[in-house]
Amino acid sequence: MINDPIRDGLARGWQVVDATTLDTSLGLDADVCIVGTGAGGGVAAEILAAAGLQVILVEEGPLKSSSDFHMRESEAYPQLYQESASRKTRDKAINILQGRCVGGSTTVNWTSSFRTPTSTLRHWQRLGLREMTDENLSPWFASMEQRLSIAPWSVAPNENNALLARGAAAIGIPVAAMARNVSGCWNIGYCGMGCPTNAKRSMLVTTIPSALDAGATLLFNARAARLTGIGISANRPQPQLVVEARRSTADASPGATVRIRARHFVLAAGAIGTPALLLRSHAPDPYAVLGRRTFLHPTVISAATMRDPVNAFSGAPQSIYSDHFLESVPVDGPIGYKLEAAPIHPVIISTTMAGYGPQHAARMRDLARTQVVLALLRDGFNPDSPGGRVLLREDGSPVLDYPLNAFVFDGVRRAFQTMAELQFAAGAKEVLPVHEDAAAYTSWPQAREAIAALDLRPLSTRVVSAHVMGGCAMSAEPRDGVVDQSGRHHQLHEISVLDGSLFPTSIGANPQLSIYGLVAKLATRLSEELTRR
Repeated sequence: MINDPIRDGLARGWQVVDATTLDTSLGLDADVCIVGTGAGGGVAAEILAAAGLQVILVEEGPLKSSSDFHMRESEAYPQLYQESASRKTRDKAINILQGRCVGGSTTVNWTSSFRTPTSTLRHWQRLGLREMTDENLSPWFASMEQRLSIAPWSVAPNENNALLARGAAAIGIPVAAMARNVSGCWNIGYCGMGCPTNAKRSMLVTTIPSALDAGATLLFNARAARLTGIGISANRPQPQLVVEARRSTADASPGATVRIRARHFVLAAGAIGTPALLLRSHAPDPYAVLGRRTFLHPTVISAATMRDPVNAFSGAPQSIYSDHFLESVPVDGPIGYKLEAAPIHPVIISTTMAGYGPQHAARMRDLARTQVVLALLRDGFNPDSPGGRVLLREDGSPVLDYPLNAFVFDGVRRAFQTMAELQFAAGAKEVLPVHEDAAAYTSWPQAREAIAALDLRPLSTRVVSAHVMGGCAMSAEPRDGVVDQSGRHHQLHEISVLDGSLFPTSIGANPQLSIYGLVAKLATRLSEELTRR
């Protein structure tokens, strides 16, 4: 029987509160209140609690564990993802996969781990972020790699990833093995639905239990509504976080309210949630930068039907990648892209693939022989790539406005052509770029000509993303961002931002390790300041 560290911790007496069970309003006090329990919040919680600070963690989603992970899409998406894995940009043109549970996206991601590329850090230095160097960050990356068992995947790739490698070799582009944050992985392939064996070293089974063992309190099913008492007035009251208990969809009554007073607030609700909380709180924004320059790595997909079974739903989801089309272009030139494979479980692929009726049904019948390549576009480095902007709906919920422009679509076209060439070189019987007007092409020359003529426009071109970055960018000067290089808010000293919203551009790689390393550095500095050590 697999041990469940969450249930074991609850049995030991962890201080955990399910906000949906609260009948009356509640007041709590802490040294530090952390909003969000994903890559940023989880790392910060462990470091701050270990320093002896009284920490309260606030999580919008539920507390689930390996005992609840049954490898079923019908359970995982509604329970563990924002908007049941159907969060979209304002115009519905990009589908965004984000976690919404204790552990955040680290609970449901595919374990792919990369240090921040040197080219990205050099670009940040040109933006004035002099501390963002390989030399300064490497020790923190190394520390988190050791903490979370991050190492190159040494097991043979599944056929989906192996086809990516074979196709790349055939057209002369290099690939490499991916690093994954796993220990004792069973190589099942259902990482996106929560790891049922606890092999994935997510925040759910590493830093969050460590913080709770050190005396932290976890409040879950609780929406951080707004911060009060913030601002620059000398006579303002002590800052508080107002938290609203979530209710089940069957219960329309308002939940209890929790007010948390703290010496310091760490915002780690992700690059949509953190800007939204500051917007709801009417935080100072003298240069109108809050929520702007939010990036996604807009991702396009190419599906291929192979002659033999691929079974891309089985085995480590991602283990091979190529950065050739990132490294072969200047970071601030035409948009580059990273190539990866992707798992294709029935629900997520059926809602992503183009086409309807008999055409769509035929594609689904060929699921076992389908191979998928992704191209993640590196946004935010060129003036024509400003990213998006986090806005608030009338009810205060966030939405990301991310227009897709000609600069992005130029990269999309090149990526479609690269992926098709690679898949045919790997032996594909037919290749289908995921676009409403595309057909299943049976040769590389046919695909090349057709892709060159495709009308690339929002909604017809299927675009997805699992990487949300920016919106509260670090900057050397207040006019250029929301926080300084220590993560402290430029105008609000009692607030730090410690998550992916810190990034002034996208990463150009799966961002979880970039968040782990940078937050470990900044949270350690914050713990020293708050404990006066």
